[in-house]
Amino acid sequence: MRSATQKRELFRSLLARDGLTVVPGGFSPMDAAMTERAGYDAFFLAGSQAAAFLYGAPDVGVLGLNDMAVHAGRVAGHADIPVLVDGDTGYGNAVNVYFAVQQLVRSGAAAVQIEDQEAPKKSGTDAGRRLVPVDEAVGKYRAAVRARDELDPLFAICARCDAIGAEDGGFEEAVQRCVRYVEDGGADFVWLNSLQTREQIAEACERVPAPVMTVWGGEGPGPTLDEYERLGLRIALFPVLASKSGLQAAWELLHAFRQQGTPALDDWARKVADSPWGAAPLPSLTGTERVRRLEDEFLPAEIRRDYESTFGHTPST
Repeated sequence: MRSATQKRELFRSLLARDGLTVVPGGFSPMDAAMTERAGYDAFFLAGSQAAAFLYGAPDVGVLGLNDMAVHAGRVAGHADIPVLVDGDTGYGNAVNVYFAVQQLVRSGAAAVQIEDQEAPKKSGTDAGRRLVPVDEAVGKYRAAVRARDELDPLFAICARCDAIGAEDGGFEEAVQRCVRYVEDGGADFVWLNSLQTREQIAEACERVPAPVMTVWGGEGPGPTLDEYERLGLRIALFPVLASKSGLQAAWELLHAFRQQGTPALDDWARKVADSPWGAAPLPSLTGTERVRRLEDEFLPAEIRRDYESTFGHTPST
């Protein structure tokens, strides 16, 4: 397992490279472990998904700093890839941001994104978003950088701009804000949220003096990954990919089981068996075999468990 320092160095290398990095997101240590196993270079711990799956709440700023810092530690500690944490608005003003960043540095995460919305925030895809004044936002990013530098300069600060689709906002304001966040706030990269055309992506990547990350907000099919790279994007974020797909699968199977009974489970088992990627390897994702190795190494022989004659299902998922 890489150390926190090694993961932060890896994330910095992703920001520095010329090509596109694809970052899926979700909420759990298992989401992060599956993302790593599937071959991705980083994982996004989404506040919207943490609120939904941990509290059953919408993405309106109900999570506090301690909620996210503790959970970020669980996620970052279980994955061998860097974790970018959703820090919402930084949980208050610039003073709150300072303490929030230091807590998140201590969690073992590699980076944090802090958005420029008023608190309480709204989901980045919902109506009703309103931004703080640009000078206030710049001060928050400066505070984040100061807090980071006092503990670990490798930790990366992402400034997220929600101006597109917000009250009195738009693309031009979004780009101007992002430039300020980098030049005056010291952000390492920006999340320019909800870019709506390919032309906007190209222009933003040209004008913003730092790596740009986005989530597509336009009509119709978004750019392919090859298109994103050609347009100059450095991080294509899919913030709910892991968790939303799992939610939908559970929703469908629960309804099918309610209607059909146990045949629905047989149908599901056949679907899993037919998957080109097979069943999700839950025992290896959770480290079941490590328990056996630890027992063999550290427990006296007379108190070790009998795994040969006791009954146990062969784990397959």
